[in-house]
Amino acid sequence: MSAAPGALEALIDALRRLPGVGQKSAQRMAYHLLQHDRPAARQLAQALGHAEQAVRHCARCHTFTEAEVCATCLDPARDARQLLVVETPADQAALERSGSYRGLYFVLMGRLSPLDGIGVHDIGLAPLLQRAQDGVVDELILATSFTAEGEATAQAIAQALRPQGLSVTRLARGVPVGSELEFVDLGTLAHALADRR
Repeated sequence: MSAAPGALEALIDALRRLPGVGQKSAQRMAYHLLQHDRPAARQLAQALGHAEQAVRHCARCHTFTEAEVCATCLDPARDARQLLVVETPADQAALERSGSYRGLYFVLMGRLSPLDGIGVHDIGLAPLLQRAQDGVVDELILATSFTAEGEATAQAIAQALRPQGLSVTRLARGVPVGSELEFVDLGTLAHALADRR
């Protein structure tokens, strides 16, 4: 098989950088865009270029925005006494879609991962501590992932903030709605029993 042209290889390599996209998927996407949908390829390139130039981090919560401060932080209907900490803007978007939270957010843009060399200074802990101690926040809700890294991140934040007299809570975990107990993993069952109300 002959090698693909340099520009095509560069496109495939760029697509491979996306999460969950391997060599074959990247190749399929590149071939589709170039063979069947060149207008979509141009639109994608323009959208990526524009987003890369226009999108930045909110000065208050660190989520993605085009303004200095995001619309959520500027919304006067939000409860400023609650600050929910998430790892990524995708986590924030998921919570917003639930429609069940009306407070403000702080986006860490990562989580602790000592094996990858990511420590407390790499995840925005200092700005979070400053924000949490602004005199307005009463409750800090930790909504990090329920992975080893997410748990370590939540623990580090809780330890840093408990001496400040803030109420620090963690998202509940347990049996998913609509599931049957016999199919739920043992760790989830154990946490559901421990965190019952």
